[in-house]
Amino acid sequence: MTEESCQFCKIVNGENDANIIYEDEKTIAFMDIKPVNDGHTLVVTKNHYMNIYDIPEDEICYLYRTVKKMAVAVKKGVQAEGISVTQHNEKAAHQQVLHIHVHVIPRYQGQRFPRPEELSLANSERLKETAEKIRKYV
Repeated sequence: MTEESCQFCKIVNGENDANIIYEDEKTIAFMDIKPVNDGHTLVVTKNHYMNIYDIPEDEICYLYRTVKKMAVAVKKGVQAEGISVTQHNEKAAHQQVLHIHVHVIPRYQGQRFPRPEELSLANSERLKETAEKIRKYV
């Protein structure tokens, strides 16, 4: 995948729509369109790196500062009981978009973690409403 064909680069460049929750000079956070739960957020770098092997150390540190900020906002915004933070690298690890990204997933007691193929597209209005709830805490 090249920057020109990357779905996340297109979001960063404003070519694809997304429910953006947070943005700064190096990172952007937006709602996952196939969420595990309401509030499932993706945090990506604005620069295109395929995965953890490619990203410079200073940029991954910056990325995870944004991840922490988003974890706090998501937890408060959807009243989650916990937060899972996951990052997948390569196809064998279920990386579906070849642009480094971190999942911030609200979790609730007793909930099992679904497989990627069990997830479905979310309602766009619901994504928009959830993004608004989370933005209040960023």
